[in-house]
Amino acid sequence: MRYYRAGMGNKSSAHRKRATTSIRSRSDSAVPGEDVVLAEALRRELVKLLVRRTTSEGRNDTAIPELRCYRYSQPTESANILMEPAVYVVVQGRKQVTVGEETYIYDRSKYLAVSVDLPAVGSVFEASPEEPYLCMTLTVDPRDLAALIVETGGQAPRDDHDGRALYLSTLRPPLLDGFLRLVRLLDAPQDIPVLAPLILREVHYRLLQSEQFGRLAQMAIGDGRLRRVSGAIAWIKEHFAEPLQIDALAKQVNMSPSALHQYFKAVAAMSPVQYQKRLRLQEARRLLLSEASSAEAVAYQVGYASPSQFNREYVRLFGQPPRRDAERLRAAASRYR
Repeated sequence: MRYYRAGMGNKSSAHRKRATTSIRSRSDSAVPGEDVVLAEALRRELVKLLVRRTTSEGRNDTAIPELRCYRYSQPTESANILMEPAVYVVVQGRKQVTVGEETYIYDRSKYLAVSVDLPAVGSVFEASPEEPYLCMTLTVDPRDLAALIVETGGQAPRDDHDGRALYLSTLRPPLLDGFLRLVRLLDAPQDIPVLAPLILREVHYRLLQSEQFGRLAQMAIGDGRLRRVSGAIAWIKEHFAEPLQIDALAKQVNMSPSALHQYFKAVAAMSPVQYQKRLRLQEARRLLLSEASSAEAVAYQVGYASPSQFNREYVRLFGQPPRRDAERLRAAASRYR
């Protein structure tokens, strides 16, 4: 298993050496020491605001639909999750997510970005009542990125990155400042309709100034592998309970079956069949927790023809048989009520 820590880069050497495009600004050349001091001041203010804004454990929605805040006052167990395309910015604590065989550890020094829906295993492992884990997530619209690239004369996207749909990047003060002003805006709801779009536009601009320009540009306006794999992922999500025909799916996204398998695995760290299986099992777990249906009925509902195969694969992913796992999770949830 490979680890990508907040202090480690995970971009290709070719991308590190590539000349900066016209979308970059002078902020990239700021003195590192000044960056550290400014980032710490911005982070401290964000901690104060998020402590006040996160009134419950876990996810807290905001009046800005793209912005969500999270709070955990103690470490969490590893849990299977579906990470949505977004930017994840931690201002206190530390978290790790595992996709396939790769684990990413991130904290206040690096932000995590996800460009497609990815099944993952995640856990907060640094949090306490005195210093809770605090995180902001911002969904990013590829259309807004594309408009900015065209407006600023950015170069055409290139497939010179490693293909992953999840990566870490340095959290620089200009981007952190944009998030801070978004959170401040929550105290002036009457200003959100006018000012939020302006700040979101700036945040998108700051993201495009990062070393991940090529990857973001590919997501926004490219017709390359990430865009086509994203189309395949969207289809699987919509039809996860149906039989998966790789040849038909490859034709739909204009790829050969072998290319779809290769690039899908590069982007999602798993094959299309493994991706579908994760979606089925996560939906089965949700149904078992929320309904009184039997494990056999749930198996058929999520697309399994064989309940015994469903049981085997459920145990392999979650560690316990379906019904026992659901009972354990309900008991754990009741302790926090």
